[in-house]
Amino acid sequence: MSFASDNLFDSPMPAAPLADRLRPKNVDDVIGQSHLLGPGRPLRLAFDSGRPHSMILWGPPGVGKTTLARLMASAFDAEFVSLSAILSGVKDIRDAIAQAQHVLQQSGRHTMLFVDEVHRFNKSQQDTFLPFVEQGLITFVGATTENPSFEVINALLSRVQVYTLKSLSVTELGQLLERTKKLIFVGVEFEDGVQERIVSHADGDARRLLNVLEQLEAAVQGGSAKRIDATLLDATLVQGVRRFDKNGEAFYDQISALHKSVRGSNPDAALYWMMRMLDGGMDPRYLARRIVRMAWEDIGLADPRAIQLTLNAAQTYEQLGSPEGELALAQAVLYMAAAAKSNAGYVAYNAARDLIAQDQSRPVPLHLRNAPTKLMQKLDYGKGYRYAHNEEEGYAAGENYFPDGMPEVHFYQPTKRGLEEQIFEKMARLRELDAATSKHKK
Repeated sequence: MSFASDNLFDSPMPAAPLADRLRPKNVDDVIGQSHLLGPGRPLRLAFDSGRPHSMILWGPPGVGKTTLARLMASAFDAEFVSLSAILSGVKDIRDAIAQAQHVLQQSGRHTMLFVDEVHRFNKSQQDTFLPFVEQGLITFVGATTENPSFEVINALLSRVQVYTLKSLSVTELGQLLERTKKLIFVGVEFEDGVQERIVSHADGDARRLLNVLEQLEAAVQGGSAKRIDATLLDATLVQGVRRFDKNGEAFYDQISALHKSVRGSNPDAALYWMMRMLDGGMDPRYLARRIVRMAWEDIGLADPRAIQLTLNAAQTYEQLGSPEGELALAQAVLYMAAAAKSNAGYVAYNAARDLIAQDQSRPVPLHLRNAPTKLMQKLDYGKGYRYAHNEEEGYAAGENYFPDGMPEVHFYQPTKRGLEEQIFEKMARLRELDAATSKHKK
């Protein structure tokens, strides 16, 4: 059997991925990150100076971290070596260092070592870089989607500059789409509204935008379409979710936004953040637990109904599941945002906990002790205790319930908001009675 006419090497090479074909050749072609690359901005100054320095590029997916690293290597005429922290180990790091030493000895060229997803390396792996960054053998460029403060060791952080990259804006994604159209969609018509939907689907992620466009390119080249309309786009788009990583920065940012919107009494913003998180795949049970916490922490006794309502909403979700149960969670969030707010109970709890942690173990005063035996009664346990129900107004005015010799403290300071105002008035009245009794004793 002869393969002369079927030589595999005669087949045309597949086209490079769209992201590679559109990768900027110089820093002026980069779309986005103007806060770092604009005139006089930090990374622009680094490019213009011709002096590389070690850094960590921190930002969400698809904002150009890898592209910037490659551009810097080219601009500084440095050897570019890339590692993925997902696939690499200490041996790979050592091999990369050995390669850097070889290149320096053979050609005198410096090496830029790019480590993608650097937060995936553990402490010992990150430690491996330290002496070589310190010696200047490599320029270290790490890329991460996670907050370096939590995921990168302090020793490495102290040797690098951290740059924060931002998601691409709608305008910037639109510029990238137009650049792509000129490359691969010449003569192809886009139905009204389609480009806006593509940009919205990308959600600030250039890579996601290019992935969609690459799929549309395949449909056009296959001859199945000369016009990109809503039907073709629907067939191309997989069910996408907004940027949300249950273990990442976006998770904590959005939880924080929900909590602060509830605390700030903005029902619409609170509902927005809740639905953003559910749309992104958050476990509603976790959300329910956070909602209950908000009720105790920020509403408290100003409206105790909020506490019960949130518990009921959590139970409703357990019984109904999704999506019906999410309605109960949504209404609990709306109620909490509209409810009167008080953190007086939360503040009192923390103040009491802190005092106990620092104070000595003070004995219980004799008059407050239980006296179930004759021996205890003989030792004056419970002696002099005043039964509040038998006192005027049901209150033993002037009685001390703290350990003997302990300075008077008032952990709980009720507000004048919601139902807690009644507690405020009650406590004010009781303190008046205490003051009157103290004055009478004198």
